[in-house]
Amino acid sequence: MRILFAEDDKRLSKMIDFLLKKENYIVDCVYNGQDAIDYANLSDYDIIILDWMMPLKSGIEVCRYLRAKNNQTAILMLTARDSLEDKIDGLDSGADDYLAKPFEFPELLARIRALSRRINKTFYNDIIEYNNLKLNCCNAILTYKQIEVSLSPRENQLMELLIRNTHQILPREQIIDKIWGYDTNINSNTLDVTIKSLRQKLTKLSLSDCIHTIRGIGYKFEMDI
Repeated sequence: MRILFAEDDKRLSKMIDFLLKKENYIVDCVYNGQDAIDYANLSDYDIIILDWMMPLKSGIEVCRYLRAKNNQTAILMLTARDSLEDKIDGLDSGADDYLAKPFEFPELLARIRALSRRINKTFYNDIIEYNNLKLNCCNAILTYKQIEVSLSPRENQLMELLIRNTHQILPREQIIDKIWGYDTNINSNTLDVTIKSLRQKLTKLSLSDCIHTIRGIGYKFEMDI
């Protein structure tokens, strides 16, 4: 199960991230509301956990934005504001559940399990396709017209991100945050090396010109078939 966790308290975020991953959840952590929106637009999540008070955009604003965009991902709101009016505001904004701070981790887990049982959507698709190009995200095999290449874990993540955002310009910083994480110390050249390696794999599939460099910004994936 994929979870997006938006919480500006980095100490709490890192602790919850660690504990959720111990429970075998896949977790992306962001620290402000705008990044929560960007990540939700970039990837499919099963559950989004939003802190109420965050920089740039509040959890309520994020929730309303996602529902206005017809994003039906289950949303759990976290907040120290526990008045009846606040709970009503959170639920009316489109949240599916509400958990008051401070909370115990077992209770958070129970809420996540309850939401997962209520999710009424197709399970995350491990195989994505675009113009006869097929990526199996589980075994990191990329196939085009019956020719296969194996991808490294980072290449697999990057290829998935590019395919899911075809025709969109992805900024370098956003790609690095998504693939390597917020707290990474990697050099920016690491992304360039991974792009170069992925391009070489695509060349084996006769798709050498699919990843376009947008100078000064990032990359864009397009197939001219």
